[in-house]
Amino acid sequence: MWLRNLQCLTKGLKITSTDQPMVEKAQGEKVTLLCTFTESQDDLGPLDVEWVLIPLDNRKKEQTIIMYSVDRIYNNYYEAMNGRVQFTNPDPRSGDGSIDILNLKSTDTGTYQCRVKKAPAVESQKIQLTVLVKPARTKCYIEGSQETGRDLTLKCVSQEGSPLLSYNWRKLTGTQELPATSLLNKDTGELSLKNASEEYSGTYTCVAANRVGTDDCFVVLNVTPPINTAGTIAGAVIGTLLGLFLLAFLVFCCCKKRKEKKYEKEVHHDIREDVPPPKSRTSTARSYIGSNRSSLGSMSPSNMEGYAKTPYNQVPSEDFERPSGQNPSFAPSKYDLAYKIHDITVV
Repeated sequence: MWLRNLQCLTKGLKITSTDQPMVEKAQGEKVTLLCTFTESQDDLGPLDVEWVLIPLDNRKKEQTIIMYSVDRIYNNYYEAMNGRVQFTNPDPRSGDGSIDILNLKSTDTGTYQCRVKKAPAVESQKIQLTVLVKPARTKCYIEGSQETGRDLTLKCVSQEGSPLLSYNWRKLTGTQELPATSLLNKDTGELSLKNASEEYSGTYTCVAANRVGTDDCFVVLNVTPPINTAGTIAGAVIGTLLGLFLLAFLVFCCCKKRKEKKYEKEVHHDIREDVPPPKSRTSTARSYIGSNRSSLGSMSPSNMEGYAKTPYNQVPSEDFERPSGQNPSFAPSKYDLAYKIHDITVV
C-alpha cells in the first residue's frame, strides 16, 4: 500500500526529453544535454536540478557538475569544467534543466545524469556523451623508388584523430583515376602501385575522415626511367682515385720541402773542427815584404843593379788584392817598403 501511494505521488513529476540517449560531438565544439520536465500540483517541495558525471570505474564517486537549488545556481563543483558549463535556461523553474558544455575536450567523454527533485518526486535521465577528435596533421609521403618498372607505395597518416579513421586516395591530374594496378587499404592509408610507369606521374591527395571531420594532404609522384648506375659508379670511382692521387702528391711535396729545409739547417750549423782556418792575406803580404827587406839588407850596391829593375810594388795579387768593402788601414804604406842603401833609396 505504501509503495502504491509513492508511485501515485511520483506521477506528478515527469522528464519529457527521452530522445537523446547518446551524443557525439567534435572536440572544441559545443553540446547541449537535454533535460526538460513537467511538474504537478502534488509536488509541494522546492525544486532541485542536479547534473552529475558517472565515472566508468564503479569504485569512484560521482562528480557533481552543476546544480540548481533554492533559487540559486552552483557551477563550481567540477574544476575541469569551470567556466565551460551552464544551464541553457537561466531559470530551470520554467521546466528546462538542460545544460550547455562549451569548448569540448576529449576528457569530457562520459555518462551524464540529470536528476530532478521536487519532494516527494524524484526523476532522472542518463545521456552518453562521446567527444571525438577530428583528423589533423595528416601527412602524405612516398615509399620506394620512383623509377619505371618498380613497385612503390603512397602512404597517408593522421597524427591526431579519434578512431575509427578511414583513408581515401584520389588523383588530381591527368585522367584523375587511380592506376589500374593500384591497391588501396582504407584502414592504413596505403596505396600500393605495381610496375610503375610514367603515366602514373601526377598529384595525388589523401583524405582522412572519421565521424566528426576530415583532413587531407598532397603528394607529387614523378616516375622517371632508371638512372645509369654503371656510369655513376664508374664516375665515383674515378673521382675517388683522382682525389687520392692529389692527396698523395700533396703529401709528397710537403715531405720533400720539409727534408730540404732540414738539410739546409744542418749544413748551416755544421762546423768541422779538423779543418784549419784560412790564412790571413794581411799576414801573408807582410811576411813577403819582410823577407824582401832581409834580402835587400844583405846585398851590396854592386849587386843591386838586377834588383833595382824589378819594382817591389809587384807583390802577388792574391796577397794584396782586397774587396772594396774591407778596411783600407790594413794596406801597407809605400813608405814602409822603402829601404835606403847608402845614397840610393829603393821603393
